[in-house]
Amino acid sequence: MGPRIRTTAAAVALASSLALLTGCGAADMTKQASPFANAQGARTVTLSVQSWVGAQANVAVAQYLLEHELGYRVDTVQIDEVPAWDALSQGRVDALLEDWGHPDEEKRYVEDKKTIVNAGDLGVTGHIGWFVPTYFAKAHPDVTDWKNLNKYADRLRTAESGGKGQLMDGSPSYVTNDKALVKNLDLDYQVVFAGSEAAQITQIKQFAKEKKPFLTYWYEPQWLFEKVPMTEVKLPAYKEGCDADPEKVACAYPHTPLQKYLNADFAKSGGDAAALLKKFTWTTEDQNEVSLLIAEQKLSPEEAAKKWVDRHESVWRKWLP
Repeated sequence: MGPRIRTTAAAVALASSLALLTGCGAADMTKQASPFANAQGARTVTLSVQSWVGAQANVAVAQYLLEHELGYRVDTVQIDEVPAWDALSQGRVDALLEDWGHPDEEKRYVEDKKTIVNAGDLGVTGHIGWFVPTYFAKAHPDVTDWKNLNKYADRLRTAESGGKGQLMDGSPSYVTNDKALVKNLDLDYQVVFAGSEAAQITQIKQFAKEKKPFLTYWYEPQWLFEKVPMTEVKLPAYKEGCDADPEKVACAYPHTPLQKYLNADFAKSGGDAAALLKKFTWTTEDQNEVSLLIAEQKLSPEEAAKKWVDRHESVWRKWLP
């Protein structure tokens, strides 16, 4: 998503679902090699899992099918976005199923070193933006144009925003353009961090319950839209390169077709597992269906995957080698 993007949308997901998903607690295994990755001749696969729930949904379904349809042993490793590329290049993980665009890593590993290969579109388009609750947008339609945001700054003030309107972000560790956008568009707003995806969701639900207005950084696909309808605020249109200098950004976030990547050796010698992961493609609706089961209904990723697999055989049957 441009040189600095989505190292963003959603980092610390619900620890409970993460612990279930990693099978080894939520320990950061960035520095650890999985004993199963790239094991010659063994029917094992190691999948990198990011901490936002949409990425967990992809991995849960891929893991379920690899285990139950193809008889593989699947190991999952929780790694942050950029270190995941290093692990993939080194064969410490075999596949990364949802990448939001990391041009520097693509150039280094896909084009130059050729240790990673693009495995095609996930089928889901990712987009980061600023959103207000739809109930507020209906009452004040002009709030959906950034030029009118200052008019509503007073209404969007909170105890944390220091006399300005609040723009709620997730974790301070996400790389976003929001502080630069507020400054460069001369907006009377303060970026306030909720702390994590889970904390942000809790806050949004609380605002919605009280029918309060709010302005938040958020992203699609995300299951929360099913529970709290939100309307995007139009920022100045995105043009190629408008976000190249993080300090000078004054444009919207792009729409990014999310990509899958495989370790190059695994792509060649990974047999049926590599074939399935290359063919794995589904819709935003599919991903949200699984995400909702994990995050909202508190199913384990495996239970959520089984539910989806039982309902959608016509979709996944085509992925099998």
